[in-house]
Amino acid sequence: MSVDDLLRNHGLKKTTTRKQVLDIYLNTDHALAVADVEEALGDGVDRVTLYRTMGTFEEKGLLHKVYDDDGKLKFSLCSSDCSSHQHHDNHLHFHCRKCGKTTCIENVAVPEVEGLEGFDIQDVYMVANGTCKDCIQAA
Repeated sequence: MSVDDLLRNHGLKKTTTRKQVLDIYLNTDHALAVADVEEALGDGVDRVTLYRTMGTFEEKGLLHKVYDDDGKLKFSLCSSDCSSHQHHDNHLHFHCRKCGKTTCIENVAVPEVEGLEGFDIQDVYMVANGTCKDCIQAA
């Protein structure tokens, strides 16, 4: 799906910053921190606009939050069935301690948490840490 189609399908205006940010994520196979996106965009990007864009994308179901083993917040592209009403990103995330990349492992679901009466669980994250296949092959 094209950048324009994704923005239209999620009810978003096609601004230059939104198109650029979404293009970066469509061409990346791992989660990115806001600083990574800012670096990829280069000079001239307004930091406030970038943070608003990332927040809007998460709110509308284009990106989901990912935390690495250091607790660093990153964002990854959502699957096609996420929306502003519900994210479907309860899957394992793998963080490579060698290269620092955090990748979605969508075929491993986060188990449902049960038996916590009196708690209102908003989010559950599961991160596996180790060495990715690219770093293993490069060694």
